[in-house]
Amino acid sequence: MIGGIRHIIWDWNGTLLDDTAACVEALNRVLGRRGVPSVTREQYQEVFGFPVRDYYRAIGLTFTPGEWDALTREFHDHYAETSQNAPLREGIRETLEALRRQGAPMSVLSASETVILDRMLRARGIRDFFEHVCGLSDLNAHSKLEIGQKLMARLDLQPAEALLVGDTTHDWDVARALGCQCALLAGGHQAERRLRACGGEVIANATAFFRFLRVTRLNMRT
Repeated sequence: MIGGIRHIIWDWNGTLLDDTAACVEALNRVLGRRGVPSVTREQYQEVFGFPVRDYYRAIGLTFTPGEWDALTREFHDHYAETSQNAPLREGIRETLEALRRQGAPMSVLSASETVILDRMLRARGIRDFFEHVCGLSDLNAHSKLEIGQKLMARLDLQPAEALLVGDTTHDWDVARALGCQCALLAGGHQAERRLRACGGEVIANATAFFRFLRVTRLNMRT
């Protein structure tokens, strides 16, 4: 039984933000320019993972080390357009508001670049829900583990008192490495069967997540 949670750490892309379709569209633009067949949402969810360059290769993209930075910038240029109107996932705003009323401390831990992440949070009116917003210093979307370690050092609690909420197996791996508890939301960037293979808690949506938190007997600091 998960219990005694004193801080909730949210992933951004696919967890708080419903941007899977935006990523698929941006990716297909990149693929189309190189004559690589496009992917469906379901195909994307079967291959997406970290590090990003590995899943790019899995869908047929080839590139030299010297081409990587340009490829990354190209994707993010497209994503800046396709994600402009990406909404929060259904029920997320209400969940965040309810947690704030409970006095639940929350932060964001993301593989997004920090400036972009902060701007997107503010554009959707939820930046003030979070004590800390931790992203990467570049666009390469490598592991979140290092910044997660830095975040944990800033939080005055034991690792097991933090709950990391994500939508990928990488979130599960990061939580395990940090010693945090973990819950995974289905319907994001990876297929639900991949999440369930981790053996942890998989939750259908934000509404079900809030019910899950009630069962855990949250021990939130005020």
